[in-house]
Formats: sequence, structure tokens, C-alpha cells
Amino acid sequence: MSFRHLSRDIPAGIVVFLVAIPLCLGIALASGAPPIAGLVAGMVGGLVVTMFSGSALSVSGPAAGLTVIVLDAIEQLGGFGAFLIAVILAGVLQLLMGVFKLGRIGAFVPTSVIKGMLAGIGLILVLGQFPMALGHPLDDMPAITDPVALFSDISPLATLIALFSLGLLVLWEQPIIKRHRALALIPGPLLVVIGSIVIDRLVGGAMPGWALGAGHHIDLGGLSGPTELIGQMTHPDLEALANPAVYTVAITIAIIASLETLLSLEAIDKLDPLKRHSPPHRELKAQGIGNVVCGLVGALPVTAVIVRSSANANAGGRTRLSSLIHGSLLLVSVAFLAMWLELIPLATLAAILLHTGYKLARPALFLDQYREGMRRFIPFTVTVITILATDLLMGVLVGLVCSLYFLLQSGYRSAIACTRRGEHMLLKFQQDVSFLNREEMRQCLDAVPDNGELIIDAIGANYIDPDIREDIDRFVENAAARGIVVELRDVEGTTGTFGDVEPSGIARTA
Repeated sequence: MSFRHLSRDIPAGIVVFLVAIPLCLGIALASGAPPIAGLVAGMVGGLVVTMFSGSALSVSGPAAGLTVIVLDAIEQLGGFGAFLIAVILAGVLQLLMGVFKLGRIGAFVPTSVIKGMLAGIGLILVLGQFPMALGHPLDDMPAITDPVALFSDISPLATLIALFSLGLLVLWEQPIIKRHRALALIPGPLLVVIGSIVIDRLVGGAMPGWALGAGHHIDLGGLSGPTELIGQMTHPDLEALANPAVYTVAITIAIIASLETLLSLEAIDKLDPLKRHSPPHRELKAQGIGNVVCGLVGALPVTAVIVRSSANANAGGRTRLSSLIHGSLLLVSVAFLAMWLELIPLATLAAILLHTGYKLARPALFLDQYREGMRRFIPFTVTVITILATDLLMGVLVGLVCSLYFLLQSGYRSAIACTRRGEHMLLKFQQDVSFLNREEMRQCLDAVPDNGELIIDAIGANYIDPDIREDIDRFVENAAARGIVVELRDVEGTTGTFGDVEPSGIARTA
């Protein structure tokens, strides 16, 4: 690891650390996991994954894209300890995917499905954070579908903090801020956290009736040192290996985490000022090792995360050292400064996640997909709706099936062209033909008149399905009985005219 860019990597590592703290905590809360699990996942992403990764700027940690899976899985498997077994198995699967060089799988998922997956996650994040933003405690949050309970007994101070946080996050992404390099280097989430703590202390002190209780703040169990940190880590429940659902969850985590990692890797390579290419197979191995460690130490699963990675690039990071610095600072802050983290109001984390969810599912994204045509908009929309109605993996699978339908439909329509002029017919294969084109070709062959002429031109096809060739052979064999002349042009190497050649040069079957 090079130390040539140390002057850039140290400030970048500090910036990523400041961005990571609220995101790690917020994602853990949204996932229904202990807050410490999100922070430890950030440490593993910064210290373990970085050591094995081949990417210079990628930063790993708990991802918003997995919150839906984690939340459902913990409930389905009956506890966080059982879920950790699934995380370990997912890591093993990712490691194997890297070994067998499956790092290119992201290229086989249509962009519309990927964007639909992210939009679905964003909508779930937005819907899930409203109760906490309004001041409902974690142990008594009403359903978003119950507006009476949702808007009754809300906390004015928590709502104020959430609105302040959202407003500042939106402001911090405006061009007027980005044009000032000094302001642009200050992470918006850090300002939100500091400002929220100040508001909480000032308003709560001046107006005791509005003061937030213990249930409205992060609870790390009173950590005061490394010993307590180790003691609070959840251990994997080995008995969960007998539960078949664990393996389904593991496969789901491995697939979604790998997709998110590979997509983030492509995105961060485009931001790299040195134009380096990150090896995807090696990244899958690194993520696999990281998730095995996460499962063993009681952390949430990790992926390469574009939010932290882009913060790293924008802050001037140049090597993996910046990610290592961010992981080290996370470890020190949790082990020795946990009491300061417990000052953060939950409404602040809810606002950060609301903002993150909005960016994933912004209205402009839906409009852009619509403008690109139904072949993109329908798979995108189907993916979003299916995720909201079922789960993430099912949404991606249904979106893939929908995209495959449009692909097959396109191939079906454009593979064969049939033209007729009087008794002369031309059947042209414009691209590879499969059994899906069999019925269309049969209709063309059936339309050839007796004593007519048929040219089958396959010059434009590199592959002809055996079923197609079988139908052609059968037609050629029976053509003589109907007086039809058949000319084959490069039909899998066969070229020529079948029939008796008359003086005019036209071959006819007797």
C-alpha cells in the first residue's frame, strides 16, 4: 500500500468516518438490528474488506439496500443470532463467486431492474422512517398505514429536529454549497448530527415539556471501553443451521450484496481521478471474507457503498489508506467515545435515512425511465411494485422475467422477414433464430404456393436452432411433390438450388 498520497488520504479518511457514523447507526435501526451491529459492520468494512480489496477508493459498510432483507430475515429466523449464520453463509457464497470469477454478473442484470431495485428500497426506507421522525419510540412505532396512530402523540421536538435535519441535508447538496470548496468538504450528515444535538439540548433544557426521553436517543448500552464493546457483540446461533430458511436468506444476501457491490464498483471507478480499474472478482472475494467476519463478530452484512465511496473520492482520497483510516476511527470512537454517540436523537437518523431513501426513489428517476420507453419503464415499475408487495429478491426476479419477455419479443419480431411477390417468396433470417421463431417460419413456409419459388437466405444468422433446421429439411424433402423450387443460401453451410434445372435456369422439382 502506497503512502505517496498520505496528505490526501488522511483528510479523506476523516470525512468518510464522519459520514459513516450516522449512516451505520441509521441503517442498523432501520434493519431492526442492535445499533452496535451497524457500527461494527463499518469497522469490518473499513479494516477487513479494505485489506483484501483491489479497489483504491471503494469503501464498504452496512448498506441501505439490505435493510429490507435484514429486517424481514431477523423476524423470520427468530433472532439476530440466527441471522448471523445466514451472513456467514452469504460470505462463503460470495467468496466462491469470486473464486469462480463471477464478478461480471452485474452486467447481466438490466439497468431498469437495478434502478427499480434501488427505487423500491428507497420507498421502503422513506415509509419506514416516518414514525421515528415524528418522535415515536422504537418499541412503540405505529404502522405507516394507520394515520390516526401515526399523527397522534407525536413529539414536537423530534419533529422539529427531523425537519431541521432534512432541510440542512437538502441545502448541503445545492450548487451554492458545492461551489465553495471549504463548505463542500464538510459532510452534511456531520452538521446535521451536531446541529440536532445542540437543538435537543437547548430546546429540551428551555422547555422541559418538549424534552426527548431516553427512548428517543441512540442506546449503545453504556459502552465505556473495548471490554464492553466485545461483551455486547452478538454471537451466531449455530442451531440455526438446521433451519432451511437460513439458506434462503443467505442466498438472497449474497446475490443482492454482490450486485450492489459490483454496481458501486463501476460507479466509483468513473469517479477515480487516476482512472484505475477495480478487479470485480477480487472484490467479491474481499466482500465474502468481510461478511464471514461480520457474521462471527455480530455485525450487519456489508457491501461496497457508493455514498461513502463517493465521499472518499470527493474528499481527495487516492488509495485504500483512506478507507483504513475511516475504519480505525470508527473502532476508536465506538470503543472509547460511545457516550457521545448516545447524544444523537433518533429523529436525526430518521431524517438521514429519509433523505437517502428519497435520493434512491426520486420522482425524476421514474420520469426518466418513462421517457426511455416502455421496454425500460415496465420492468422498472414491475420491480418496484413487486418489492413493495413481497420482498427484494422476488422483485428482482420478477423484473428480470419482465425484461426477458421484452428481449424475447424483440428477437421474435426481428429475427425473420418473409416477403412474397406473386409465386416468388423470400424467407430471410436477419439474426440468430431459435425455436421461438418456429411458428412464424412455419406460417411463411405454409404460404408458399404450389409450383412457386422459395429462397431461404440465412447469411445474416450465425446460429440456426436444430428445430428450425429440421422444419427446413422437411419442407425441402416435400417440395418436389408440390413443384416448388427451393434455393438455400448459407443455411448452416448448405447453399444451392434443389430441383430439376430448366433451360431458363430456374430449378424446378418434377
